[in-house]
Amino acid sequence: MAGIRLTPEEPEMPVGTPPRPQLPASVAGAGGGSGGLEMASDDERSVAADSWSVRSEYGSTLDDDQRYADAAEVLAAATASANFPSAASDYCSDKEDQDPGDVEGSMLGLQSYWDASYSEDLANFQEHGHAGEIWFGADVMDTVAVWTKSLCNIIQGGIPSGDNSIKSEVHEQLFSNYPVLDVGTGNGLLLQALAKQGFTNLTGTDYSEGAIELARNLATRDGFDSIKFLVDDILETKLDRKFKIITDKGTLDAIGLHPDGRAKRIMYWESVSNLVEPGGIVVITSCNHTKDELLQEVEDFSKRKFGKETMDEGAGPVSQIFRYIDHVRTYPTIMFGGVEGSQVCTVAFQRM
Repeated sequence: MAGIRLTPEEPEMPVGTPPRPQLPASVAGAGGGSGGLEMASDDERSVAADSWSVRSEYGSTLDDDQRYADAAEVLAAATASANFPSAASDYCSDKEDQDPGDVEGSMLGLQSYWDASYSEDLANFQEHGHAGEIWFGADVMDTVAVWTKSLCNIIQGGIPSGDNSIKSEVHEQLFSNYPVLDVGTGNGLLLQALAKQGFTNLTGTDYSEGAIELARNLATRDGFDSIKFLVDDILETKLDRKFKIITDKGTLDAIGLHPDGRAKRIMYWESVSNLVEPGGIVVITSCNHTKDELLQEVEDFSKRKFGKETMDEGAGPVSQIFRYIDHVRTYPTIMFGGVEGSQVCTVAFQRM
């Protein structure tokens, strides 16, 4: 069921406001399509940008047409010239051999889009106190926070993956000071939800300065001054410490929407594997990939890391960098094309 996008929660709009258009299939579809770099049409760019931007009942504070035009111009230039950051040179993706789970390139994978979007969020917060959208909704965010706390038993006791005892009670003194990193934190509300669960050593990073400024303002307003927020790009991180827990709610999805998303996802896993402590956990929430697709991506990363991308049958297991622990099983499910699935998945991995 990859590719069914859950619309983030929004503030109520005045009566008569036209509904927000949804993301076009070429952008929202993951797990299908060629995964190539075909450019979206002008209409698709406009619809995609509108569906991911923040609207408050007071209207936009930026010139939307200019914002979309700027982001589309950057996307077109990147796609036409393949002028991607040199950091991706070791992981250049083979355009002739795309993974079937790849997502088409989109402006939503570009920093320029998110810088503009969070500038608008910040202006709306400063003028009206609006916090912005909660990606995947408040219910998913709260579920992730509670479930992440339950995973702390694994760090201490090594509970077998998928074991029902993962749901057992966790004592706050066991985990409260675990260092937690939320990558691509956006407005930082997931960290606030984790703080409410008893976590005290919390750090959020985002490559958008506007996002970090918004997150800091919201944390101060809501009484969570102890949460640390830093401007940092997970693909080229400057962090020099390790964390017991790393959370990601939608960041890997956005990275995959870059025109060279396949290569950048590999860079993502390389960076995350260096930031999480051995025995620590990584919690990924995605609306673009199923649990099985994320498991396959982690396995492929291990194979690439250890130089065993092609192995003869019977050559033995590949050394693991991450092992699958469990996934959230309480999200609502739907039937589509005879297949049952959910609109969002949350999967946990342990660093070996």
